[in-house]
Amino acid sequence: MGRADTKDELLASATAQFAKLIDLVTAMSADDQRSTFDFSAETVKKGAHWSRDKCLRDVLVHLYEWHRTLLAWVAANQAGESRPFLPVPHTWKTYGQLNVELWQRHQATPLPEAMGLLRASHDDVLALIQRFTDAELFEKAYFPWTGSSSLGSYCVSTTSSHYDWAIKKLRAHLGRLPQ
Repeated sequence: MGRADTKDELLASATAQFAKLIDLVTAMSADDQRSTFDFSAETVKKGAHWSRDKCLRDVLVHLYEWHRTLLAWVAANQAGESRPFLPVPHTWKTYGQLNVELWQRHQATPLPEAMGLLRASHDDVLALIQRFTDAELFEKAYFPWTGSSSLGSYCVSTTSSHYDWAIKKLRAHLGRLPQ
């Protein structure tokens, strides 16, 4: 399926990718769920997230925090508070530091809590998407606060595309574990 460009496609892709992610997580043994990521020997995995995330919990809370970012951004702007997507002082040039801050925030979060937070925030994002029309979601600059992009583009990025990233990361980790 290509990138969603209707509300129905967005909801379907977000739901399907989330189900794939949850299926992958629940198929992992308890030991695999608690295992530590180690991509240090992988020379092709250069993105900061390969060294940042150390375990399944880190991936799940990363998704949760980006859901929270989307939800807070939409709520603020709909309430008349002009706010950029990324929390101040972060920009797209410094969002890597934001990701580190989000990672640090959850180092004491237990895995079951992380899973619960993610499930709840996923449901909240789906409910948010339901409130908007196709035009509101996918017409570029429909809302002044989305700039030259569309609200739907942000929703895709924080749901199905982000779930795909998480699935790939978890599969890469699982592929490195002894059988």
